[in-house]
Amino acid sequence: MSERETWSTRAGFILAAVGSAVGLGNIWQFPFQAASNGGSAFVVVYLAAVMLIGFPAMLAEFVVGRSTERNPVDAFRELGGGSWSVVGALGVFTAFWILSFYSVVGGWVIRYILGSAQGAYFGDPTGYFGAIMSGPDALALHAVFMALVVGVVALGVEDGIEAGTKLMVPSIVVLLIGLGAWAFTLDGAAAGYAYYLSPDLATLKANFWSVLPKAVGQAFFTLSLGMGAMVTYASYLGDDDSLPVDGGLIVGMNTLVGLLAGLVVIPILATQVSVEAIRQTSGAGAVFISLAEAFAQLPAGRILGVVFFGVLLLAALSSAISLLEVVVSYITQNSGWDRKPAAAVFGLAVFLLGIPTAFSASLTYAGTGALTWYNDLAYNLLLPVSVLGVLVFVGWLRDDTASVELTKGTDAGPGSATAWIWAMRTVVSLAVVVTLFLGVQDLLVAAKVLAEPIIAL
Repeated sequence: MSERETWSTRAGFILAAVGSAVGLGNIWQFPFQAASNGGSAFVVVYLAAVMLIGFPAMLAEFVVGRSTERNPVDAFRELGGGSWSVVGALGVFTAFWILSFYSVVGGWVIRYILGSAQGAYFGDPTGYFGAIMSGPDALALHAVFMALVVGVVALGVEDGIEAGTKLMVPSIVVLLIGLGAWAFTLDGAAAGYAYYLSPDLATLKANFWSVLPKAVGQAFFTLSLGMGAMVTYASYLGDDDSLPVDGGLIVGMNTLVGLLAGLVVIPILATQVSVEAIRQTSGAGAVFISLAEAFAQLPAGRILGVVFFGVLLLAALSSAISLLEVVVSYITQNSGWDRKPAAAVFGLAVFLLGIPTAFSASLTYAGTGALTWYNDLAYNLLLPVSVLGVLVFVGWLRDDTASVELTKGTDAGPGSATAWIWAMRTVVSLAVVVTLFLGVQDLLVAAKVLAEPIIAL
């Protein structure tokens, strides 16, 4: 078994965890989840989900990781016995599953950086995306992206993950602020701000139950919950770190980046199309096609495209690194493998699992690409089931250990964690159960559509 690694500084852990959370989910999906689900109505539900569900669940994952100093599978086995290791195993599998299609989208981002510099998509943004989204080129760039991720993870916790995220995360924030300031100067941006930021209670009331699973799934995805990432990262922490403070900083910074991304994307779109057209944006290619159309018509569009998709690449890498680390941490602690061969072999395995999504145009699911199937399975089933397992385990089975662990590094006593424990047992768990029920309903509807041609035969 390899020697256990640690973070060199508390700031290194916070930035790495923020980097895990601040990824494609924030900059690729969040603006368009908001755009297609009522704008401010989605934002309100999402913010509530982050604070009332995401933050308590993140602390639950933290206490499991730090109290055991183990990977997710071994952490749950040590605290709850062999049968509970399935909760950790589900987190590792979920990370593996998500990274397989996440990497394909990361390859698209690389292609769009090159395409922006050349102005390649300016003439036909929709046709350009259709040409690059699947096929041999998508497969090759999927491989390039995974090679970058493997390279960082192979260097280790301090020299690879911590050093990389210390550079990536501040760069993401600075570039988004710059893009947001520029978007503020555009004619027509006001309509985008109004749609995105003005409370719309009527839309919220009318669409609450359809928006809820999307908002909660988005919160889980952007906070890297249910993937074993926060268990793994917290396992490298010392007892003098305050989990509530660090968790609050991570949630706050992650939410800020998501909101900043919305302040960039939606106003830019509003300068080119109506609010109703923004409302119709959805799907895996929305961010690429819609923003490509905008950059094609804006002054200095090539430069802006390179900057925006450069930010997107940094965000994608910072999250992908954490997902592969979940798998590599488990392998290095339970075999004689060193970090470098483990990163290489399981990076290759992730690449192979992602091949169907690299050819998603020809592999369809309910009328959409295979990537949508991978994504829906993660959002609607894997993530909520994994998070619910953590909540039940920490809130009911090991609440005593959790209460003590949560207050380490603080001046509070174990009794101060009572409200958190009861929140996990009641409101948070109930919200996840409702989200899971609604998500499974969506999956069953899609499965029925998928099965109709087969039944017809």
